Amino acid sequence: MWTRVEPLHAVTYFHPRARAAYEAVGLRGYWRGYFAGRAAPLGPVDAAPVVAAFFAFAPPMVGRALPAVWQLATPQEALRARLTGAVQALAELLYELPESHLTEAADLLEAAAGALDTAGRVLGAANAALPRGDYPLARLWQAATTLREARGDGHVAALVAAGVDPVEALAWRVAVGQPPQNLLGRGWSEEQWQAARGRLVARGWLDADGRPTDVGRAGLQAVEDATDRAAARPWLVLGPDRAARLGELLDPLARACHRVIPADNPIGLAAPQP
Repeated sequence: MWTRVEPLHAVTYFHPRARAAYEAVGLRGYWRGYFAGRAAPLGPVDAAPVVAAFFAFAPPMVGRALPAVWQLATPQEALRARLTGAVQALAELLYELPESHLTEAADLLEAAAGALDTAGRVLGAANAALPRGDYPLARLWQAATTLREARGDGHVAALVAAGVDPVEALAWRVAVGQPPQNLLGRGWSEEQWQAARGRLVARGWLDADGRPTDVGRAGLQAVEDATDRAAARPWLVLGPDRAARLGELLDPLARACHRVIPADNPIGLAAPQP
């Protein structure tokens, strides 16, 4: 389900209409739009809560964006721009699908999002509290975003419980094949990257040459398994029949959205399998 829900949300990072919508409210430059749009459900926050919730970014990088972006656009303006850009992107990508298909998918995806237990899930809860969209594409994007951010909250919790810090998590992903250029732009210094690799070697997760070990693969698989367990409730509440139907409805949407998502994207999102 993640491979079918995440692409709907991810158009906000990769489609030119999404970036144009941020620029229209004064948020020029990719990272201004990213931090303002993703943090806006939390209100006009300073950097510290966003460093904690977003997890992967170095504090100085977040501090350069927040709270300064709120001088350019209020959280309410950023939210409108975020939704406008996402809906315009989806409209361009999904125009061939009938409205009945989109409406049924939105109904089921909203039912899944409504089944979330948001306790301990800061970004998931903030997005769940936003007003419901008026049209199927807006409803689809908002429900997908709520589920996506709630899953991310659970993933961060699993990493913290496993004792994996942000730069270690990034260094591990590079070690298992993620292109380094996709993750180096998170604000960490070369010294911090080297220290993180050293800690992974000392932990036995990487060998002396920086290659993943069986111990490391098992450790990160445990994190992924914990993430999946924490994200299971919406699909269990939806039930197998409705979840299967939703998967069928989302499949062509996810494939269409993948047209604007790079194959080597920093999310690690592969195209959904049949």
